Amino acid sequence: MQTRNPLLNDFADLMTDAFGAAQAMGEEARSVFRARADRMVAEMDLVTREEFDAVKSALDASQDEIAALTERLAALEAVAKPKAPAAKTAAKTAASKTAAKAKAAKAKS
Repeated sequence: MQTRNPLLNDFADLMTDAFGAAQAMGEEARSVFRARADRMVAEMDLVTREEFDAVKSALDASQDEIAALTERLAALEAVAKPKAPAAKTAAKTAASKTAAKAKAAKAKS
């Protein structure tokens, strides 16, 4: 036969209450820690995930636009390059003819 021991019953009740109190203290500590962490983050002036994603997508769009404009500029420069040396050569030829005429005129004088 088993008899109930009042000492063990009291000890079991005490432990049940202690575990309940410990659990409540743990939850309270967690909520206080979370509140302090939230306040710290708010004071740090950090961006939210939505703001970060919006800026990141704007940056990606800008980088795509820059890449497209760079390709377009390279294509325009490739088209304009053959004309540039011919223009420079013509300018040099005209300058040398003018210089030669000036020398000839100076020599005649």
